[in-house]
Amino acid sequence: MTDVVLYTTMMCPYCYRAKQLLEEKGVAYTEIDVGMDAVQRREMTARAAGRTTVPQIFIGGRHIGGCDDLYALDQAGELDRLLGAA
Repeated sequence: MTDVVLYTTMMCPYCYRAKQLLEEKGVAYTEIDVGMDAVQRREMTARAAGRTTVPQIFIGGRHIGGCDDLYALDQAGELDRLLGAA
């Protein structure tokens, strides 16, 4: 399986939904909570081309975007391919 990284914060409903989809697919991921960590938040913003909202999702080092982008990839049938499950 491909490496998956999610930058999240506590109490974020979009973060929860993104994690839920990945868990339903049996995908292990690394979660980085940027809620109280300014250094990690700056890293996320730099990696995500200036985006500051959470979640910011990376699959295999590729920036996917946020929760809606993850679900759109799944609906288009591309998510499984990116995850290496297809």
